[in-house]
Amino acid sequence: MSEYAITISPLVGHEEATPDREPSDERILEAVGRGDHDALGALYDRFGRLAYGLAFRILRDEALAEDAVQEAFLSIWRSADAYKRERAKPSTWILTVVHRRAVDLVRREERRRGEPLEAAPEPASAPADDDVVLRDRRAAVQVALSALPGDQRQALELAYYGGLTQSELAHRLGVPLGTVKSRMFAGLGRLRELLQE
Repeated sequence: MSEYAITISPLVGHEEATPDREPSDERILEAVGRGDHDALGALYDRFGRLAYGLAFRILRDEALAEDAVQEAFLSIWRSADAYKRERAKPSTWILTVVHRRAVDLVRREERRRGEPLEAAPEPASAPADDDVVLRDRRAAVQVALSALPGDQRQALELAYYGGLTQSELAHRLGVPLGTVKSRMFAGLGRLRELLQE
């Protein structure tokens, strides 16, 4: 926990950015509220480890903690424009969102574990029509992928077709993990829009 405090605490709570200092948490959060993907990456770089530490303490599971943090940052992306400086510091607001997501996941996992397992139906052979539909869907995804900006397309293709984790992507591309996450988030959002069209 102390390593998070050392890396994050000097950055938390700055009111104004100066030319030789990084922008304040408030300014980054305001930029996220305006839809700035790079600001989301910067916000994740600044608070991601701290958020993960909090989520892991609640969930005690690495994969679930990663899910909680990803869902929290997605929620922050969607609601950053509603952030009010006078109510809380950005760090408090962000960690509150992470805490809520982690608690939601705990509850979801408890419900899931409490549900009886149902017998899985026997797989049936797919009719030829289903094969055609599947090929059409794959083609539509390929077309939509080709319409994405190069950095977003690259991140999605390496993750989904190459099987790389987001951390492996960041290392391979030589960019911060937050940048990979924001590229994937933006790419998936645009992909969804293109496929709905």
